[in-house]
Amino acid sequence: MLIVISPAKTLDFDTPATTRAFSQPTMLHDSERLIDVLATKSPADIEKLMKISPKLAELNVNRYHTWSQPFALSNAKQALFAFKGDVYTGLEAETWSQEDLTYAQTHLGILSGLYGLLKPLDLMQPYRLEMGTKLENSEGKNLYDFWGKKITEAVNHQLSEANSETLINLASNEYFKSIKPKAVNADIVTPIFKDWKNGQYKMISFYAKKARGLMTSWVIKNRIKDLESLDQFNVNGYEYSPHDSDPLNPVFLRKQSN
Repeated sequence: MLIVISPAKTLDFDTPATTRAFSQPTMLHDSERLIDVLATKSPADIEKLMKISPKLAELNVNRYHTWSQPFALSNAKQALFAFKGDVYTGLEAETWSQEDLTYAQTHLGILSGLYGLLKPLDLMQPYRLEMGTKLENSEGKNLYDFWGKKITEAVNHQLSEANSETLINLASNEYFKSIKPKAVNADIVTPIFKDWKNGQYKMISFYAKKARGLMTSWVIKNRIKDLESLDQFNVNGYEYSPHDSDPLNPVFLRKQSN
């Protein structure tokens, strides 16, 4: 199976990765086209476009102007170790073995507004460009227009590499919208995580994001290959609920948050 996850706004380019192995993103030509558009923007433009603070806008304008190829370990970092957010807290990629990382190269993809689809060890330079950003470009009014079918085609290519007929969607809605489901050469399975709160089970964003990372790490480390095995996920108190699930939306419940 192939898993797709979202990137994170928070980045860490200071902590060394646990490996020096790396790969190159396959969609850098498209990334460069987006950088060319972003580099025309002023800090005030970016502040308004992305609804971020003046300080963050200035930081990212500087990033766009210093973004350059070729990527190497001296000026870039592997995506799996560069992103730091709730999903990546659950992932704990620093605990993965070299064999886990090699396996993940085929069985994990990271969706990105700037890079399209990244493999875990693909090098990237720091950026901020969320998939939902309404950045006008040569292909249309937003990034969904820009990427068109390209991310879907990249997902299909990675599905073929993994010899998989199942795509596990552990990405947010914002990012998964960059994939055209009807054109995916696989069944799409979207796990749902709910926590007990105020007398009922509900999806709580912070916990759900971390759970997506926990499941991703569990699948990679245990080399999970089928949906029956996926239902056995029981990390940090989550348990599969047959009563609440359907084949394409397995539900995992947790009574007490850890």
